[in-house]
Amino acid sequence: MEGQEYLNQISASNRPEKKSMNRFFSSKFFIFAAISAVILIAIMILGAIINGSKGDEKELNYKLKLHIDNTAKVIQNSQPLVKSSVLRSSSASLSSILSNTSRELNDYLVEKYNFKDKDVDKKIVEAATAKKDELETELFEAKINGILDRIYAHKMTYEISSIMGEEAKLINSSKNAGLKDLLTTSYQSLDNLYKNFSEFSETK
Repeated sequence: MEGQEYLNQISASNRPEKKSMNRFFSSKFFIFAAISAVILIAIMILGAIINGSKGDEKELNYKLKLHIDNTAKVIQNSQPLVKSSVLRSSSASLSSILSNTSRELNDYLVEKYNFKDKDVDKKIVEAATAKKDELETELFEAKINGILDRIYAHKMTYEISSIMGEEAKLINSSKNAGLKDLLTTSYQSLDNLYKNFSEFSETK
């Protein structure tokens, strides 16, 4: 028994002291450090969310302006080739709306972000340019095949819908009253014009 008691004493002496560990985890220092770490992580996450949302809005504005400007360029090149006087009139109205929106949006971007064309990411510019070139190619082929008016009305219907979708996204997400107002005006103007293109018929 003496040998067993001796072994038990050695085993007990090698065990970690639970009380000391419990004291550490329940100490004021540990609690303070844990709370501080949680607060710091929360602040970092919140900051990332805020900065991310600002970056997203800025990029969305850049993409919208590029889309509007590129569509206006396509209209400028294709409108003189359209045969229907009704479609040309609608196209002129669309060009005017896009021009006004682009100007007001540019003023907002300059004031808000000190905007310059060179600030836009090259990948965004390249993607927007590729879409513009594709649209111009399709309209050129339509001209050759004698169906420009029909295809032009169809393509402008899509562009109007797409631009309105981008504007709606910014209207719903932005907290800037000035931006919301100018985009809402543009959205409503495009919405009024949408029917002219979507219901265009060469037989009318």
